[in-house]
Amino acid sequence: MTIFLSDVLELENPGAYKLHLACKNKDGIEPLDEFVADPKEWLGWNEYRGRKNDWTRPYVLAFMRFYPRAEAWLFGGGFEVMDRREDGYTLRPLPVLEKYVGRLIILFHRTRGMRGRAFNLERHLEQCLVSQVLAQVYDGENFPGFEHLCHDFNTLEALFRNERPDWMASLKNVKGVYVIADKSNGKLYLGSATGDAGLWASLAWYLLGHGHGGNTELENVLQQHGPVYARVNFRFSLLEVFTSTTPDTQVLTREAHWKRALLTREFGYNRQ
Repeated sequence: MTIFLSDVLELENPGAYKLHLACKNKDGIEPLDEFVADPKEWLGWNEYRGRKNDWTRPYVLAFMRFYPRAEAWLFGGGFEVMDRREDGYTLRPLPVLEKYVGRLIILFHRTRGMRGRAFNLERHLEQCLVSQVLAQVYDGENFPGFEHLCHDFNTLEALFRNERPDWMASLKNVKGVYVIADKSNGKLYLGSATGDAGLWASLAWYLLGHGHGGNTELENVLQQHGPVYARVNFRFSLLEVFTSTTPDTQVLTREAHWKRALLTREFGYNRQ
């Protein structure tokens, strides 16, 4: 049986709401990643004001693109517009809707003609179908397994900042050879995690530091383009995984093999 959004939220006057459909911003950052990393950052997406006054109605019903699924949107809250300024809005969360924040997922087909972020809710309410209500607030993707680890830095950063337990447990006690791909130009950087730190600590060095992990070539790129470049363009994946008891020399030998095979010294970001 189809369940509509209006069946769940039961809004008295949909005409008093603006529908906020938040998608990737101009820097390439997904609102879902911002929400997982820090809900306060997500509030900023709603209180931001550009040249146009988007929130012309008393209330805002906000959703963010739930990119793990096609045409899915995660509920980000209902807000009352308390103040409209030239440099932004002041919003107050609606307590009656708080229990659905980060849990309610809807399906909605956003057509090509729907430009911008703000829409009159009543015009689209009947096209919003309830897909799922999560048992807990969404806190990032479950660990997919070593063979499926292929994630952008902005997605991984949120998981690492929150020290997602399943990710930490999987990566903390293994060594490995990894590759960082630059999506903007196809260049690769090959590295390895050895010693007692494990893959978790090696990856955290990139994600929670300056994005370059101490690599000179990556550091030069970020100095030229800014730190956001790493979040948007760098993608991490694993080539090989080893147990914590594997000798470091074996891991380093495999790293050297992959550098030769993928020509990362000649055409990528590796110097050695």
